Amino acid sequence: MELNKLKQEFLEYLEIEKGRSLKTVANYDHYLKRFIDFTKAKQPADITADSIRSFRLWLNRLPGTSNTMKKNTQNYYLIALRTFLKYLHKRDVAVIGAEKIELAKVGARELDLISGDELIRLLAAPKGKDEQSLRDRAMLELFFSTGLRVSELCSLDRDSLDLKRDEFMVRGKGEKVR
Repeated sequence: MELNKLKQEFLEYLEIEKGRSLKTVANYDHYLKRFIDFTKAKQPADITADSIRSFRLWLNRLPGTSNTMKKNTQNYYLIALRTFLKYLHKRDVAVIGAEKIELAKVGARELDLISGDELIRLLAAPKGKDEQSLRDRAMLELFFSTGLRVSELCSLDRDSLDLKRDEFMVRGKGEKVR
């Protein structure tokens, strides 16, 4: 079966059966399209250890630019390719094993944390007893004491609150409820 047709079926599988967001599906499409275009692969059998290695070198060197692609970003391409290969294997399509693709080593993520003094200044910024100041102070307290994402904080409404249990619920990335 033609690789582009299999890729399209894979993207539909991600959307429908795996429930991935449209943005995730679009990203996987982009990563796989670049791989297929670079390797000129037409059939699953065209995906070989050599073609993957050549693609990885190309990603690392990016012709026409002075910069190399960050290892983290290179890994997005490899993760998409591995997931695609696992899907093909699940459908009994003869392909190279996904486990043969190792991700690039990346350093631990560095966090740029706010200092204690900065936090105190930020929490003290909303002054006054008017509704807007009280709302802003409550939002900042909730944000820093719970670890909510900004989008989760903004999407909170009264239906999310359970005042009897002193709890609230948020629906985060991947439609996960916390």
